Amino acid sequence: MNAKAKTILIADDDKAIVDSIGAILDLLGYEVLKVPDGTSVIDAVKALPDLILLDIQMPGHNGQTVCRQLKRQASTKDIPVIIVSASMDIKDKAREAGADDYLEKPFDMNVLQQKVFNLLNRQY
Repeated sequence: MNAKAKTILIADDDKAIVDSIGAILDLLGYEVLKVPDGTSVIDAVKALPDLILLDIQMPGHNGQTVCRQLKRQASTKDIPVIIVSASMDIKDKAREAGADDYLEKPFDMNVLQQKVFNLLNRQY
């Protein structure tokens, strides 16, 4: 039984955060794609990841703009997006962008794992 690993795209300009999240998700058996800015998400999403972790504050297009764009396109609208930010109004920003969930920095890796698991295993 060799099921295809789920792919998670991480978009954040903070390399330390990307590397730490990536290491945890890799240990959990996920394939991890990493990009440093919002503009790179548009190209990377062509690989059709199973989930996207998207920082709000990034160079190029910010996370809200990218999320809105993804949710408007037929090929990417059903990919779950978790908006990640240190912003106090992250819940409102995530909702306005059409994200499926949000995570406030700093965050507990167990909470991240649970949110990822829940979104990847939800039933339509």
